[in-house]
Amino acid sequence: MIEKTYTIISDEGLHARPASKLVGAVSPFSADVKMLYKEREVNLKSIMGVMSLGVSKGHTIKITADGSDEESLMAKVEELIVAEGLGKA
Repeated sequence: MIEKTYTIISDEGLHARPASKLVGAVSPFSADVKMLYKEREVNLKSIMGVMSLGVSKGHTIKITADGSDEESLMAKVEELIVAEGLGKA
């Protein structure tokens, strides 16, 4: 299992467009992937789950991946978070 923590730096927080991109990016992978925010954990492959967290700027999220392609999945997450200007590790 791999886990990584990010601080959200985007003024809009983790709103619909980047949340949708994250979900779309991780969905093809077979590993289980979760997002933890304020003691709530959701499946990162679920747009409704991610949006229900209401992550805002300055807050920290933890993403965990567990499965055969977890390293590739986490590399994709990191790439997307940085490219979209969403957060920093």
